[in-house]
Amino acid sequence: MQAPTACRRSPIGNLDRVDTAAADRIRFVLVAPSHPGNIGAAARAIRTMGFRRLAVVSPREPGFRSHDEALAFATHAAEVLQAASVHETLAQALTGVRLSFAMTGYAREFGPPLLDLRAAAGRARAHLAGGPGDVALVFGGERNGLANEDIECCSACCAIAADAQAASLNLAQAVQVAAYECRLAIAGSAIDPQLTPYESGPPASHDRIEGMFTHLEQALVALGYLDPAQPKRLMSRLRRLLARAQPSDAEVDILRGIAAAIIERRVERVGRKSGR
Repeated sequence: MQAPTACRRSPIGNLDRVDTAAADRIRFVLVAPSHPGNIGAAARAIRTMGFRRLAVVSPREPGFRSHDEALAFATHAAEVLQAASVHETLAQALTGVRLSFAMTGYAREFGPPLLDLRAAAGRARAHLAGGPGDVALVFGGERNGLANEDIECCSACCAIAADAQAASLNLAQAVQVAAYECRLAIAGSAIDPQLTPYESGPPASHDRIEGMFTHLEQALVALGYLDPAQPKRLMSRLRRLLARAQPSDAEVDILRGIAAAIIERRVERVGRKSGR
């Protein structure tokens, strides 16, 4: 299969210069992609915009790196395709990430806040300027997009503006548009690491946030406030609340300390009752 080619264009302004260090901290994550060709096309899309980090979660075709269709559509980005990391879960793919955007066309009732793509790209630049950790843009599969559970793992939802009557984009097209906006956001000059856009420090990493939610859930169960048999949407609402807050490492430690104290007191109280 022959992939379509495009004419070369002359660089416009400063768009031919991108801060490589910043670009290497942005990863594009594909969750459960069905078609190897889309993975190859996504690799090409990010490479043409100066990015190289591609992560694939539970692909339908595990051998996508050597699949003819993927190689054909990757064109000059074969090295990005070959270097793509593969993960069993989204949580694994987000290790080391402190700011993540779930690429979805609409706001979810219990998901994190919804931003337009250009605002999200600006927020990504601010994060890269002010703190450690990577940024991730997370894309769902071709048929159903992202599951609610995957969206709740992300810092924010992000939508690409499109005509309401025909708003569906091909996976690789969505990756291309997102990569272009990220390039616009970071192009032209090096990002100053001395800038600090976060009042209380950069947001905690994804794995620390997930550990915090696990700890908080245990504390709420210990209190009797959360019934594991009928949890309803309590944890989802709590995730939405804290996604808006973007807790820092220190704030995560505070919340986990509160959770630990609740659990400890509950264990002590149960122990005293059983000793009577």
